[in-house]
Amino acid sequence: MGQGFEAVFKQYGALLSRVASSYEANEAMQQELLQEIAIAVWQGLSRFNGDSSVKTYILKIAHNRAVTHVASQVKRVDTHQYDSEDMGPDSFQSSHHSPETVSSQHQSLALLLKAVRALPLQPRQVLTLSLEGLSYDEIAEVCGLTKNHVGVILKRAKQAIVQEEPHA
Repeated sequence: MGQGFEAVFKQYGALLSRVASSYEANEAMQQELLQEIAIAVWQGLSRFNGDSSVKTYILKIAHNRAVTHVASQVKRVDTHQYDSEDMGPDSFQSSHHSPETVSSQHQSLALLLKAVRALPLQPRQVLTLSLEGLSYDEIAEVCGLTKNHVGVILKRAKQAIVQEEPHA
């Protein structure tokens, strides 16, 4: 239907990359997951029938692939070898901020991603979609939940992350 894979990936590639990084700490594994997601989106676009937005449709594919990826990683023996230093997010690099500010932002992002990754799969998925700016209705559609259940899961996920914050 409508958009081809290249156009979709050009528009939503960064979003899909953020999805991968919210599920996988190791940069090499993030890239592997992103490739798995890209293949799944490429295959899934032929089945897109316009019942939802393209963004919601590909996020559903991405999160399903990420859940499958995480489940397969859990089956492997040593999954705790990854460090938060391996993340390498470039989203805060800017010439407008001092190195100290950029470093602080990197550290905050690393802590947030670590806390999100520590959540069980369903709250992690709901919180990640919320952080991407999706509405409760869109999150419900992607996750196969009711709008009210999304609200409950999101509230509990946020509470869990706040409780995980280091106290000074």
